[in-house]
Amino acid sequence: MANMIGLDFEKPIVELERKIEELRGLGVDQEIDLSGEIKRLENKLENIKKDVYDTLTPWQRVQIARHPKRPYTLDYIEMMMTDFMEIHGDRHFGDDKAIICGLAKIGNEKVVVIGHQKGRDTKENLIRSFGSAHPEGYRKAMRIMRMAEKYELPVIVFIDTPGAYPGIGAEERGQAEAIAYNLREMSTIKTPIICFVIGEGGSGGALGIGIGDKIYVLDNAYYSVISPEGCAAILWKERSRSPDAAKSLKLTAKDLLELKLIDGIIKEPLGGAHRNPQETAENIKAAIKKELASFKSVGKDKLIESRYDKFRSIGVFKE
Repeated sequence: MANMIGLDFEKPIVELERKIEELRGLGVDQEIDLSGEIKRLENKLENIKKDVYDTLTPWQRVQIARHPKRPYTLDYIEMMMTDFMEIHGDRHFGDDKAIICGLAKIGNEKVVVIGHQKGRDTKENLIRSFGSAHPEGYRKAMRIMRMAEKYELPVIVFIDTPGAYPGIGAEERGQAEAIAYNLREMSTIKTPIICFVIGEGGSGGALGIGIGDKIYVLDNAYYSVISPEGCAAILWKERSRSPDAAKSLKLTAKDLLELKLIDGIIKEPLGGAHRNPQETAENIKAAIKKELASFKSVGKDKLIESRYDKFRSIGVFKE
C-alpha cells in the first residue's frame, strides 16, 4: 500500500493492513477464495483503527502532523484548484522555495494562494529548507498579498512549518523584521484572508503568513508558539519530555477551538489526511467556498475592523 508507513502507535494497524494485502495477493496468484478471511480482518482493522485514532494524545497528533506521506500545499493546490500559476521572488534578494505563491481558481473563483512547502525526499527538503521559510519567503508572500489586494482577489493560506529558518543568513537578512512586518501588514490587507493549518503550525514561522479573517486547523495538525521538543528542552532540559510539553501547550485543533484561537476544525479521514488526501482536500475546499461566499457582502472597512477585533480578543488575562 502506498501509505503503509506507520508511526510507533500505528504498528498493529500497519501489520494488519500488510496481512490483508498479502492475502489479496495470494488469492489472485493461487486463485483461492479468501474473501471471508479478508472480510474478517477488515472488520478487525476498523475496530483497531477506531480504538487507536479516537484516543490519540496531543503528541501522537503532532506525529501524524509530521507524517512523511501527509499532503502538502502543492498537493492541495493540484487536488482542489485549477489554472495555478506560480509567482517567484521577493524583488529584494531571491526566491524562497519554502513558500509557494501563485494565482489559481477554485471553481470559477479567482484566488491567490500562499503556503509553506516541504520536500518528499532529502534533496527536495534541502531545497525547500524542510518548509522553514527565509525572510525572502515572507517578503514574497507579502508582495503577492499586496497584489491580491490590488486586484481584489481573496487569499488562501496553507500553513505547514516547524518554524522560520534559524540560520545565520536568514538572521542577517532580517528574519524577525520580515515576520513582524507581515504581522502588521496582513492586519490591514483589504481583501479576505482564509488560513488553514494543514500540518505543523510552528511559532512565528507560521504566524508570518497566518493573520487571517478565518483560521482553520485540520484534525491532526497543530498550531503552537513553540514545538514540543523546543518547549521540553527549555523547561526540562530533556527532549524526552516532548509528550508532556505537547499536552501542556494545548496545541491540538480541539484545544485551540475551545480557547477560541481558531474558527473551525477541518475533518480528516480516520488515521490522517495521508490516508485519503482527496477527501481531505474536498473538506478544505468546502470550507473555502463557504467562507468566500460569506465575504461577498462584507465591505473593506468592515473586513479590517473585524480582523482587528478578532486578534485583539485573543487571550485571557487579569489585572
